Amino acid sequence: MAAEVKMGELIADFGKTAGDYGKHRAGFPPELFDRLAAMGIVRAGMRALDLGTGTGTIARSLAQCGCESTGLDRSVPLMEEARRIDREAGVMVRYVEAAAEATGFSEASFDLVIAGQCWFWFDRRLAASEARRIVKPGGHLVIAYFDWIPLPANVADLTEKLIEKHNSKWKLGGGMGIHPRCLADMALAGFRSLETFSFDLDVPYSHEAWRGRIRASAGVGASLSPQGVAAFDRELQALLAEKFPREPLTVLHRVFAAIGRAPE
Repeated sequence: MAAEVKMGELIADFGKTAGDYGKHRAGFPPELFDRLAAMGIVRAGMRALDLGTGTGTIARSLAQCGCESTGLDRSVPLMEEARRIDREAGVMVRYVEAAAEATGFSEASFDLVIAGQCWFWFDRRLAASEARRIVKPGGHLVIAYFDWIPLPANVADLTEKLIEKHNSKWKLGGGMGIHPRCLADMALAGFRSLETFSFDLDVPYSHEAWRGRIRASAGVGASLSPQGVAAFDRELQALLAEKFPREPLTVLHRVFAAIGRAPE
């Protein structure tokens, strides 16, 4: 199964950067799962499916919450990295190679379907319809994001400008971490009782970790040539040394979650 994803002219294959992805993209903070648990959306014993699981960060967190967790992705290298991390963490997750738009699961198979940091890579209409098909009555779809927030001359802003310099096809910069189109996707698929929440937090990174995090992004390691990645990384290293010499860096992030409920 082809693992490439496309947005505009940008074609990305995150399997090319699986090592950096597994090491430096730590995934969503525990506060997201705490909030979902407090809302009764995440609970021990439930069947949960993580769409676009990548290296399994959400699927692993759900397993640690006591869920029967499955991760789904089109990239075998990413899921191999996920299995390696699971073994180190002592966590059991089932991984399935399939597309979010056609999972292959039976109707009403899951209490929770969740997609983290990946919804915009899908055919959103088809993915939402498929989620509605496989979620149980009364179950939930959660679409979540964990975005760095570029403000004038902060580390995220200057990093985005550097990505744009090296990759003119990357058009994902300048976001503020709020994704309202998810609500329309949910509503059109038949989900109801829609709601959202968001919160901000500062994430510490060493220079090495931030460089790894950016190498694992769509505009760098997933789409540039090895030579292009190396050239970008050298320039980012120099930028950090000049503009942000103190470590750790403090990088503002925003968590956003949209939630829909399947009618009983």
